[in-house]
Amino acid sequence: MPKPRPLFSSVAAALAVAFAVLLPHAAQAQEGDTLARIKASGAITFGYRESSFGFSYLDGNLKPVGYSIEICNRIVEAVKSELKMPAIEIKYQAVTSANRMPLVQNGTVDIECGSTTNLVDRQKQVAFSPDIFRYNVRMLVKADSGIKGIADLQGKTVATTTGTTSFRLLREADRGRSLDVTNLAGKDHSDSFLLVESGRAQAFVLDDILLAGQLANARNPKDFVITGESLRTENQSLMFRKDDPAFKALVDRVVSGMMKSGEMEKLYTKWFMSPIPPKGININYPLNAETKDAFANPSSKGI
Repeated sequence: MPKPRPLFSSVAAALAVAFAVLLPHAAQAQEGDTLARIKASGAITFGYRESSFGFSYLDGNLKPVGYSIEICNRIVEAVKSELKMPAIEIKYQAVTSANRMPLVQNGTVDIECGSTTNLVDRQKQVAFSPDIFRYNVRMLVKADSGIKGIADLQGKTVATTTGTTSFRLLREADRGRSLDVTNLAGKDHSDSFLLVESGRAQAFVLDDILLAGQLANARNPKDFVITGESLRTENQSLMFRKDDPAFKALVDRVVSGMMKSGEMEKLYTKWFMSPIPPKGININYPLNAETKDAFANPSSKGI
């Protein structure tokens, strides 16, 4: 007759199985809990862009600055209050259009303070704040190029930045025309602009506000123009990990509050209608109707 197993060993075995099942879920919960991560580490990591002028870029001291960075700084102040922490260290991680989402997903970046479009398709992988800016996708060309619209790109080379939606939007707008265009990708927006400046590409397709930033910082701004029909009206938001309702609620509260108080419009004026570092250049991009609507009716639904 087999010897009966002690009761405590059966209980221990059951607990071990339960613990093994629950452990991955606990780890995932910790991974997605941004506030808990900040509390434990005493730090938050901003993802920043190196050349999204006005939004997120490096100043003369190679420090990340801009409209998006300042909004993220306001969020950190709210996190301090929420967690009752007198100080939180801000760490910085450079991101590109190509790697920004993976770096948010894998936990390297807690919040991306850059110039990212909030697309419904991207919401399967990451979460977004209410829109902080809305704009039109157009193209930058040399002033003497003769290019005024999509039809004029026949046989031309078009620069886009790796990881952006620009070339796909151009192809969608081209349906039925069968334009013969070649895509040349730059690693960042400044690199893409250089492709046009050097003559390797005849047009650079991107958000018109980011094109305006490149134009303002060009050696000879009058040599270039932003032209053509809008390929789409898009929206920019701050990006962070999905499935983290507590952090999203805090971000939404801060961003919406800044819009309702008028603080967001003041920040807009500071970064897009005033001289900015490092060269004291004014991007001079007046607040458009689409962004005014974003401020009046905060939304993170995406497009």
